[in-house]
Amino acid sequence: MAECNGSTQKNVHNLSFQPLPQGDPGFAVYPAPGSGPPSPLPVMAVTKGGDENKDRGNWTNHAEFLLSCIGYAVGLGNVWRFPYLCYSNGGGAFLIPYLIMLLLAGLPLFFLELAFGQYSSSGPIRCWNSVPMFRGVGIGMVIVSAWVGIYYNVVITYTLYYMFQSLTTSLPWAGCGHEWNTEYCSDLVSDCLDSGGIMTVNNTCVAVENMTSTELDMYNITEDGNLTDYVDPLKDMRIRPSEEFYRNRMLHDSGDISKSGYIIWQLALCLALAWLLVFGCLVKGIKSSGKVVYFTATFPYLVLVILLIRGVTLEGYWKGINFFVTPRWNHLGEAKVWKDAAVQIFYSLSASWGGLITLSSYNRFRNNCLRDAIVVPLLNCGTSILAGFVIFSILGNMAHELDKPVEHVVDETFGLAFIVYPEAVLHFPAAPVWSFLFFFMLLTLGLDSQFCIVETVVTAVMDQFPEKLKGRKTWIVALYCSISFLLGLNTVTQAGNYWVWLMDKYAADFALLIFGLSECVALGWLYGIKRFSNDIRTMLGDKIVDSFFFRWWPLNWCCITPCVLAFVLLFNWISWTDPTARDYEFPPWAHAIGWMMITSTLIFIPIVWVWEFIRAEGGVRDRLRAMTTPTAEWGPALLEHRKDASRVHKTHGTTMGGVVECGDATDKFAKYMPCEEGVSVPPQETIALQGFKGNAV
Repeated sequence: MAECNGSTQKNVHNLSFQPLPQGDPGFAVYPAPGSGPPSPLPVMAVTKGGDENKDRGNWTNHAEFLLSCIGYAVGLGNVWRFPYLCYSNGGGAFLIPYLIMLLLAGLPLFFLELAFGQYSSSGPIRCWNSVPMFRGVGIGMVIVSAWVGIYYNVVITYTLYYMFQSLTTSLPWAGCGHEWNTEYCSDLVSDCLDSGGIMTVNNTCVAVENMTSTELDMYNITEDGNLTDYVDPLKDMRIRPSEEFYRNRMLHDSGDISKSGYIIWQLALCLALAWLLVFGCLVKGIKSSGKVVYFTATFPYLVLVILLIRGVTLEGYWKGINFFVTPRWNHLGEAKVWKDAAVQIFYSLSASWGGLITLSSYNRFRNNCLRDAIVVPLLNCGTSILAGFVIFSILGNMAHELDKPVEHVVDETFGLAFIVYPEAVLHFPAAPVWSFLFFFMLLTLGLDSQFCIVETVVTAVMDQFPEKLKGRKTWIVALYCSISFLLGLNTVTQAGNYWVWLMDKYAADFALLIFGLSECVALGWLYGIKRFSNDIRTMLGDKIVDSFFFRWWPLNWCCITPCVLAFVLLFNWISWTDPTARDYEFPPWAHAIGWMMITSTLIFIPIVWVWEFIRAEGGVRDRLRAMTTPTAEWGPALLEHRKDASRVHKTHGTTMGGVVECGDATDKFAKYMPCEEGVSVPPQETIALQGFKGNAV
């Protein structure tokens, strides 16, 4: 087992990366100043005009990668979940544990995954050639993404439905005069009062002048008809028009997951459109999605700023913002607050889903992934805070209009997006315009996250069968979208909303925490933190890796981040209760399906352990060593980068792990990569060459 510590061995012959003379697009590796005369090594095959990795492809430019990461990390949860967590966990005080968890867990995991994918140019399964026994973690990541992709697109379906419903002069959730409204619609009370009557216990509107003195006393109404003290007797049973539209019109809610009823054809069409949008944007992989994210990743910020400007011009806005930012310090002593902060950071950054590894695997080898790993999470957190100001300024106005406390109008997740906000926008002038703008923003937030979810699954499949599937990515994307659409049809039935709730609660809960913990253990302790640091050194150079600032990362990967994830995992397990959908309790068989989803994502971890142990040779000790030893394929994808990595590792006292060239494996290896005189592979690096295909790593 490799030693885990934050330091890296120094050597007077440290390698440093220096640009070649002007006009040469590549990089050469020179000995550090003072270590001898410069003797340039082979130039990296890095060209500015095309892909560095011709077989696999690269991002056209850095902006496309950065925007894709932003779009993947900044999603629907930033708009509807973060504001609710602030409200329920101490207001402004919640930002303290939130930012601490960002520093201790979010940033380290984000950097680890970007570096992991970029160094290996591999998806979430193939990258585990570094520590073969953890290949099951990669399979689990892909399965989680597949599960989430099914129901996440249903939420996008809801936004499409609301967008189309906003294309009208009068929003359909305004008032109670529609066929889907019930006798408990809350606007009936105000309509009755406006007509000079009151609502009785029979839920009928009765004119005050037609009531007896006894009836007037029953409803706290004076003889002269003063309604100041009147209270609706069915107040607690009232339902907002926006909620009735959501449940009765869009969802056709059956009230029970067991009662699927019929497929709602309007939602089915929107679901088909959602998958067509995903397919159209991914038809050429990152080359097409990279162009789309210029819009989908930036447009939400424009809308958020517009909504914020509009929100702070509304009467009562400060009531909501004050509620959002006022710290309630007593909450900081509650373990639940710290758990919620860690979970929100973990999920909002999309760590351990496999998507970050996938996106970074298309980077050029020298891309500064450390810079990206700082910029994207900070921007993600800033977006959450901005969304909080937007949402609570609007909720403040809503509370003012309804004469209610802010805490009585706030709601969680789906309720905030599809019930609270649609009702709030009714108080805006030109309400349909604002409604369309809001839901179009949600659409763009959802789509670019969905792009990366689908790309994660497709990339993993393509990486596993690179020669058989080469040139067939369009068909793979089409097949995946078609299958996911068919599997998602159950979520657009009358019980569909309950299936979405169930999948949301089970599909990616414990699994992601276990994956994150596994990554830290595998790379920090088994692969070796010094070796992983030298992998990063190969990409970023000595100046960054030898800096004092860099020591923070190995310390987190080895110690702090695993402890934080273990705490959250343990707390989640101890405090676990069967999920509910608002007041609805799922039947036992539904929870059984939920646990089957969790099991499907985790079962491959022990299966791969057993498989790797059986296929290894020798005694128990030899087998365990083989399970944690990098395979021959492990390492950078391109020959010039593999050579460079080998030199960097040798210089700094570690080994690259995979085969570089020739050496003890000349007969088997030379047909894939030419031998160079004087360069050979150390014995510990010439391992298990079966299946190695040269540059196709």
